[in-house]
Amino acid sequence: MEGIIVRRVIPSDNSCLFNAVGYVMDHDSKKAPELRQVIAATVSSDPVKYSEAFLGKTNEEYCAWILDSEKWGGAIEISILADFYGREIAAYDIQTTRCDLYGQDRNFSERAMLLYDGLHYDALAISPAEGAPEEFDLTIFAVSNDRTIGPVESLAQNFVKEQHRLRKFTDTANFTLRCGVCQIGVKGQKEAVEHAQATGHANFQEYN
Repeated sequence: MEGIIVRRVIPSDNSCLFNAVGYVMDHDSKKAPELRQVIAATVSSDPVKYSEAFLGKTNEEYCAWILDSEKWGGAIEISILADFYGREIAAYDIQTTRCDLYGQDRNFSERAMLLYDGLHYDALAISPAEGAPEEFDLTIFAVSNDRTIGPVESLAQNFVKEQHRLRKFTDTANFTLRCGVCQIGVKGQKEAVEHAQATGHANFQEYN
């Protein structure tokens, strides 16, 4: 297969996961509102599976929460979207170089790839050449009988290792953030979450 792996940067607007999925599935990086609706509908339709124990909040609270454009998505949302599209989603974590594969137990015949830097999701694609327009991107890959996507898999792994070597990730245990509302500094994701829970502030900027 000819081409190179490229990271298609998705805007940082708290909806990066949904827009990254929209990009790799539909070549549309403005799908967050629609995909949040899909997730809310899926969760509300199955309160047994999507219980408070599973979601960390009641089914109703979760559905209201995920429709809020300020809220971030993660593993639960990716697995629902893998089912919705009928494709595996591989999420590569730059800091650990690990790949979390969603939908792999469903025998889907295709896979798309995301890149996670500790705070933010971008889309991964194969481009015919450096600098080629995005409309030439390939983002859906056939899953073979051995459950891999052939040479693309090692290209992706090598790309993630290189991003790791270049430290293109945020160490969420130790990074420093400033609250955009009250300007208080916090260290690490844990303190940021505690501050958000205590104050309701959810707008943090990273600073060094």
